[in-house]
Amino acid sequence: MPHPRTDAIVFDVLGTLVDEPAGIRAGIRELDPSLDDARTEELLSLWQRHVEREQGRVLDGARPYEPSDRLDREAAEVVAEAAGVDDPAAVARLALSARRLTPWPDTVAALARLAERFPLIGLSNASRTALLELNAHAGLRWHQALSAEEARTYKPDPAVYQLAVTVSGLPPERLLMVAAHSWDLRGARRLGLRSAYVARPVGDPPASSDRFDLHAEGLADLADRLGA
Repeated sequence: MPHPRTDAIVFDVLGTLVDEPAGIRAGIRELDPSLDDARTEELLSLWQRHVEREQGRVLDGARPYEPSDRLDREAAEVVAEAAGVDDPAAVARLALSARRLTPWPDTVAALARLAERFPLIGLSNASRTALLELNAHAGLRWHQALSAEEARTYKPDPAVYQLAVTVSGLPPERLLMVAAHSWDLRGARRLGLRSAYVARPVGDPPASSDRFDLHAEGLADLADRLGA
């Protein structure tokens, strides 16, 4: 049975198009240049665990919605305290490192190729302000960029994916969700979107039970597979 036609592509941003851990890692090294690699990785993990836990609390209803800016600031405070740094200006700079993210080597060129054939929609857990700065810093090309802040929740809540469905004016099965995180694709599939897993060093690989529509080695490979 042939797949439905793809009329628009929806992209996760953090980790899929930009190297999020590398940006935060750079911020931690700026916070304290004396840190060795092992300690830097410990603090990076501390940041990631905080953000993941607090997003989970929002999804569970244990905490009111707060945009990613607030969670990043909290994570920066946790990391700075663990590093023994109490300079408020340094903590503020660290919090903003989550917006200064470098695109993966194939991201910008592949987005340009795909944009010639498909409407491209960015769909991120980053706040509106963070997403604006992140897109500008990384040079990402969109026809529309949507923040989970619009839905006042986080992926994988269906309300976030519904933003892309509503904006596109298309049935969910005509949208292709692209992500390096299997949990993200599972959330999109629950709302009826098609799914494309893109392998990245920092992603969440598919489980044996996952049945995604496409698997690509990178964004350039995805563009090839979609005939862009």
